[in-house]
Amino acid sequence: MVEQTNLYAQQFVAQHPGSFLARPGGWTPVSAAEMRTFWGLVLHMGLVQKLSVRQYWSGDILYQTPLYSMAMTRSRFETIRKCLHYADNAACPPRGDPAFDRLYKIRPVIDHFGAKFAQAYVPGREVAVDESLVAFKGRLSFSLYIPTKRARYGVKMYKICESTSGYTYKFHVYEGRDSRLEPPECPPTLGVSGKLVWDLMYPLLDKGYHLYVDNFYTGIPLYQALYARSTFACGTVRKNQRGLPAHLLQVPIPRGETRALTCGNLLLVRYKDKRDVLMLTTINSNGTTPVSVRGTTATVLKPDCIVDYNRYMGGVDLSDQVLQPYNAMRKTWAWYKKVAVYMVQVAMYNAFVLSRSAGSTETFLQFYEAVLKDLIFSDREIAGRSTSGIGGAQVIPVQHFPGVVPHTGKKGRNQKRCRVCHKRGIRKDTTTQCDTCTDHPGLCVINCFREYHTSMEY
Repeated sequence: MVEQTNLYAQQFVAQHPGSFLARPGGWTPVSAAEMRTFWGLVLHMGLVQKLSVRQYWSGDILYQTPLYSMAMTRSRFETIRKCLHYADNAACPPRGDPAFDRLYKIRPVIDHFGAKFAQAYVPGREVAVDESLVAFKGRLSFSLYIPTKRARYGVKMYKICESTSGYTYKFHVYEGRDSRLEPPECPPTLGVSGKLVWDLMYPLLDKGYHLYVDNFYTGIPLYQALYARSTFACGTVRKNQRGLPAHLLQVPIPRGETRALTCGNLLLVRYKDKRDVLMLTTINSNGTTPVSVRGTTATVLKPDCIVDYNRYMGGVDLSDQVLQPYNAMRKTWAWYKKVAVYMVQVAMYNAFVLSRSAGSTETFLQFYEAVLKDLIFSDREIAGRSTSGIGGAQVIPVQHFPGVVPHTGKKGRNQKRCRVCHKRGIRKDTTTQCDTCTDHPGLCVINCFREYHTSMEY
């Protein structure tokens, strides 16, 4: 991110010599430490949400959040956000080229997280495949409208998650209807949705996993192909699915009753609730489990496949539900920046799952706060305001006041070296210090006091 952001800034200045970035001091190369601080502030915006980015630096008592102005100036934050890039635009293949990639701008991020997610964790036996939608209403050829999703408009991501924890093991970003997906060792009988499942499930084949999917993916060829690779599946199925027996679907049955048919390793179950529920499974047998009726003491018998489906299908929704209150995405025309923020937050949740599996008892909020403190404070002391370590909860004062350097008995006059002048290579002593900062740095009253408390360089 540091390399490509600096490269894009150079390219932008070269192409737009009259822009504000081309002015003296308009752009200075971003460092890794500054990039970590930038991302810490971006993620913190999901924790403390405001209507606009400028309100985070507002001096109005209604909106004051001192952390932001003490960590980075608003102009620097907005400059980095404008130049934030993940790939070299000059190396992007043109549209029409066989190597053209619609996800080129964010491909390094996708490849990085895709490798790390699978490397860091081995999911439990039950996994689920479903889709998430990254909200985006700008112009984009592969943006979708899904009325059942909270965002409704945006970039769709197919994900396979551990059912119990919501850990995202692998994902695939939808690139458009005309994209071609050719997973390794994929049977030729599978359609588009079947290929998606095969691609996501491929690293886990031949290991006895139980896969749960909804009726968009369920199909007889897919289930048989997975079964041949020692992978079992269960999911809802549509009535018009090719190959289903008509006599099972057309005969009326009373509410609460179950009908089932088997064909080899496949079990088709029809359960009558308020409406028909059709299930196809290679996991369960034709058994039932008593389930309590909500709001009453009565129980009803439901097929085992429906009970297991309700228990294990929510892995993808689980991670999205946990992350929703911490949504850090801001309004932008650059779709890839929103997708990057979403993926970083998914990585945050995955790291939380790893932490819990290692024995941590932290809540997600506590873990989120610890990561933010590490990102923002790890590489520097912010203008003399010590964070007292990652777990410290020291309150950052809103205002800083100058004071007189107390007498130490070592000098005739009470003086300290000015930190800002010393940073510039100028030896200068001063009789004033900041009484609010914890270490009381010496500062010249003119210019240095203000610069010290508004810059990240000291």
